[in-house]
Amino acid sequence: MAGVLLYCRAGFENDLANEIQHKAAEYECYGFVKTKANCGFVRFDCYQAEDAQKLVEKLPLDELVFARQFFTFNEYFAQLDLQDRIGPLLQACDELPLCGELRVEYADTTDGRELSKFCKKITVPLRQALRKQHKLTKDIHSGKPVLHVFFVSGQEAFIGISFPANNSPLPLGILRLKFPSQAPSRSTLKLEEAIHLFLTRQEQQQRFLAGMHAVDLGACPGGWTYQLVQRGLFVQAIDNGMMAESLMETGQVKHFQEDGFKYRPKKKNVHWLVCDMIERPDKVARLMAQWINDGDCKEAIFNLKLPMKRRFETYLQAREIIQQVLGSQSYQLKAKHLYHDREEITLHLRLL
Repeated sequence: MAGVLLYCRAGFENDLANEIQHKAAEYECYGFVKTKANCGFVRFDCYQAEDAQKLVEKLPLDELVFARQFFTFNEYFAQLDLQDRIGPLLQACDELPLCGELRVEYADTTDGRELSKFCKKITVPLRQALRKQHKLTKDIHSGKPVLHVFFVSGQEAFIGISFPANNSPLPLGILRLKFPSQAPSRSTLKLEEAIHLFLTRQEQQQRFLAGMHAVDLGACPGGWTYQLVQRGLFVQAIDNGMMAESLMETGQVKHFQEDGFKYRPKKKNVHWLVCDMIERPDKVARLMAQWINDGDCKEAIFNLKLPMKRRFETYLQAREIIQQVLGSQSYQLKAKHLYHDREEITLHLRLL
């Protein structure tokens, strides 16, 4: 049976399962999910074999909140021969198109990471065998499908393809960042990852200009403010707590010890609003939409702290609130469970 394999953070399998069933139905693709707690992936088996490729081609990966990567598979091996793993994998490629890249991957879990050395070891001989069989181009070809081999264990693997126009170019779908030593908190990585994920390099150059104004709600001690300051922005930091002295010394930060839900800027010159406040997700979603609707900012990046259960449903509720506030206005909303997020998701909202 053909299906779609999707990667996620361990512990969020049920949320991704609910999401892929919901999104697949929008494309009139139906099937059922198979997963288990903390495995780091979800398997969606399609009732109609052709629907698996349809989903991976037509359903934008960036519309999936909890998925880091996905590919369509036709073959699942439960008991690979330890003496010859490559043979069955090659045979499974007979029906696949010529691919431009090979990725041998594993789940982002403790058990999965133990497979990393094995995956690196098998990649070279598998790549050579695929090229000899004319199933893989000599050099990486970005215009052709990507061949995925996903190992669950040393004997258990999925094999299939994704399409370069609709997949993550990152290993395991993860953007790994180095923590800047001068940042006052590790939360800075969440905003940095969000900026790289939601905006292209060109968009960042156009919409993070030195001299722009920004507001950071719930700023203390300044992890998110740090990212804005590094990009040359002037920041109004709103929090009853104290900001890092190193940020205040830049001359780019004004600190207001006020309630983030009540504060509004005096001038309509704020481009960016960022927010990482610990509050109910419905309240934060409504606040962000109201700032955009009232013209108090042009774009917002914010976190929604999710409950332990019904995370996907909570996101849908927040999305509905934003729609209610903005009404018929044309806007763009993106959301993702980032690698540096924990029990939250990060969203980007702007008027078009």
